Amino acid sequence: MSDLTHSPNIFHPSKPSAVGSRNSLAQEGRDQRKEYENLVNEETEKILNTIQSKLPDEVLEKLDITGGLKEKLYNYFNQNYQNMFNRYITTTEDEMVKKIRNFVDKEENKALARYTPKEIASMLDEIAGADKFNTGEIEKSIVNMYGHLQGHIQRGMNDLENDTNSLLRQKTDVGAFIRGENAYAVVKAAFKDSVHKPKTVSDVKLSVNILDSELISPIFQYQATVEYLIKDQIGRTITTLIDQEIERFQDQLIDEGKEELSDSEIIFEKMKRVPDFTDDDADDETSKRYTFLAKSLMDKIEGLRAEIDPKEFDAINIRENLKKIIDMENIRNRGFNTVVNSLTSILDTSKMGYQFMENLKNARELIVREYEDTDAEHLPDERYQIRLKYYDADQLHKEQAAYDAQLESYRKEIQRLYDVVEQTYLDKRSRFGGAKDYEDLARRLERKIGKRKEAVTFEESGDHIVQELRQIWNEITEIKADLTDVERLNQTYLHEKSLFKKMLSHISKKIETLYGFQNPRDRVILDGRVTFLRRQFESFDYKINPYHIQPGLILDVDITSIKRKKYTLNSMANVLNEFLHGVSKGFQDAAFAAFKRRRSTVRDDIGMSFSSEYDKVTEEAPESVPAPSSGGASSNKTVKGQADVSPGKGDISGDDLQEL
Repeated sequence: MSDLTHSPNIFHPSKPSAVGSRNSLAQEGRDQRKEYENLVNEETEKILNTIQSKLPDEVLEKLDITGGLKEKLYNYFNQNYQNMFNRYITTTEDEMVKKIRNFVDKEENKALARYTPKEIASMLDEIAGADKFNTGEIEKSIVNMYGHLQGHIQRGMNDLENDTNSLLRQKTDVGAFIRGENAYAVVKAAFKDSVHKPKTVSDVKLSVNILDSELISPIFQYQATVEYLIKDQIGRTITTLIDQEIERFQDQLIDEGKEELSDSEIIFEKMKRVPDFTDDDADDETSKRYTFLAKSLMDKIEGLRAEIDPKEFDAINIRENLKKIIDMENIRNRGFNTVVNSLTSILDTSKMGYQFMENLKNARELIVREYEDTDAEHLPDERYQIRLKYYDADQLHKEQAAYDAQLESYRKEIQRLYDVVEQTYLDKRSRFGGAKDYEDLARRLERKIGKRKEAVTFEESGDHIVQELRQIWNEITEIKADLTDVERLNQTYLHEKSLFKKMLSHISKKIETLYGFQNPRDRVILDGRVTFLRRQFESFDYKINPYHIQPGLILDVDITSIKRKKYTLNSMANVLNEFLHGVSKGFQDAAFAAFKRRRSTVRDDIGMSFSSEYDKVTEEAPESVPAPSSGGASSNKTVKGQADVSPGKGDISGDDLQEL
């Protein structure tokens, strides 16, 4: 058997490139044993120094610091680090090296079997079309191979990263649950103790909002009209063409030695080019808006939705054939189906099985539960539930109206309970008499204070009578400031929610003051109502405020996990991060997204050569880019070894930036 093992079935602890080996061919002769010893010794010394600095002297005298404790720490680090992390990394490296080596060997054997001159290969490449003499299938195989390999490695690294973070934090919070690059998409995240088992079980709520502009594959409602889908495709095409023109314009400026456009100038340049592709004249057939699709065809599909009445269906009509083309491209369902497939496949590969799934395709909603039952008292302590729904602007307006009505209902019920408890308190106070608190004392002395104030005129004292003062502070929460127009359109309801919670707490204290240690029938009724309203309102507050959601995809995850185990919590963190990476482009700052290596900084003489080739390249400037119609700047083909670094934006004819 040779030293290079070509079979993945060979298992050996020390043989290079074998499965389970601690030695890897990718290490290129590095002394792994020495590296491990240095790392483990360093970690052991750190912990020993920490122990010596933290523990008191009387405890250190009883510990064998230089002997048994150091040896135990060394063995612990050596076993865990070397056996787990090392062999995992070397095995994955060797498997990748094997696949690449076998592929290279196969391709080299193919190339050695025949001789093809370079000129013939280039000629075939120029003559053949996209379906001949191409390496598409090989490239797909390579992409799939690397994709699967990278997926397995990434999943293992995610597990290792989450476990490491949880060990370092000594707790589980939002930072360990979802990574920093996806934190911007979180709408709401809450950790709280379970209602049924508060000491051992925790409930986690996480809501993520993926905007329309961030989706890799756009999502459309099922009832979206064919006309809307076609116009959306035309709009995307126009945007792409404008971006291509701006890029060519930037290259033209660089070739002329002028400054590139800034970010704000690019925006205005794009706006100026919009009328070149479309306009607002919807009645004229020769309008630019009908360049991509004629007005006669657009009129045929006006109001056409996802379904056609069978009585009106005619397979040879223009309307039906246009709809058939859109349906064959699957533009309507492509985005949502991609999201559903991505989520379910990630759950399967992450071993997060589910017994219940309801795919409401027409409503663009997916519900996945680990168990079919919804009664929390009969479910295990490790479970999850996922709700995935696509919202458009109209749906969000309806949700906001329902949210307002529900909050108003809670306000009325809590206020009603507050009045009932207050009246019960007043009745009992008048029955038994005596002052139990400040309110009783103030009511009893109101008349005396009024008579004393009447003896002194208002002009002399400047004071109102107590009864004439209008109470604007309810003594439960502070006064709320008036809302602006922006705040009115984006209601937070934080003040109202805080007020309702404080009112419920105030009612409970009032009942306790009213009845003390007695437990009559009235108190049982009032306590039951307070408990019911508090539980219902907490459940309502636990939901997402629709005023904080923007049109797009909403991922709502409810997780119940044991505090000491957190199995479902850690596994779901990997699922969510992988899902967001697969369906969302993520947040992109326009300045960073448009950044690239500028052509003005790419120089042929960067190698610091003393030859005269750079002068030849400068003389043979490309003539394929047409010069602008301005007469202010001449051609740079005659300039050798020089560059015009003066600002030249004002020399471009037709530049309307000065007019803005």
